[in-house]
Amino acid sequence: MEPLRAQAPDWLLEDDARRIERSFKFKDFREALAFVDKVGALAEKEGHHPDIHFGWGHATVSLQTKKIKGLHENDFIMATKVDRVAEEKPQAEPAI
Repeated sequence: MEPLRAQAPDWLLEDDARRIERSFKFKDFREALAFVDKVGALAEKEGHHPDIHFGWGHATVSLQTKKIKGLHENDFIMATKVDRVAEEKPQAEPAI
């Protein structure tokens, strides 16, 4: 499991190493929501759906392969893709 963890070093092992989780901070609710929306679109594209909890200025993403009730290589691949989404710059606010 250590070689896989090296792919996603900012993610924490949880539930006796049956899932990985990472929390993200944002400047406001809009940025957190935009991040969650992008992660949701990625999850649909990849067919790998995390649990996501978010609120004003924060989001937590949790990954686990539910069929095996544990971790699989795909969880770590998805984690690195979520990290890339988090590194994207927020888009400008739409004019009202």
